[in-house]
Amino acid sequence: MVNLQLQKTILEVVGNQIRENNPPETKRTLDRLLKKGYSKGDAMKLLGRSVLGEIYKVLKNKEPFDEKKYIKALRKLS
Repeated sequence: MVNLQLQKTILEVVGNQIRENNPPETKRTLDRLLKKGYSKGDAMKLLGRSVLGEIYKVLKNKEPFDEKKYIKALRKLS
């Protein structure tokens, strides 16, 4: 079951990262996924999964956000 409000919020986070180019790897990953043939919507959802995964780790482990781990997760997307 998809929580549409959560999905919308996560996609807003991804959109903000792309617009602000912070981190730049988010935009690079989007471009790479588009070149591989993903639709923009599907690529954004994949990026959102990486964001959500990192948020989950922060909340579960009560540790600060680790940008290096996030970037590593982005690079694994294919």
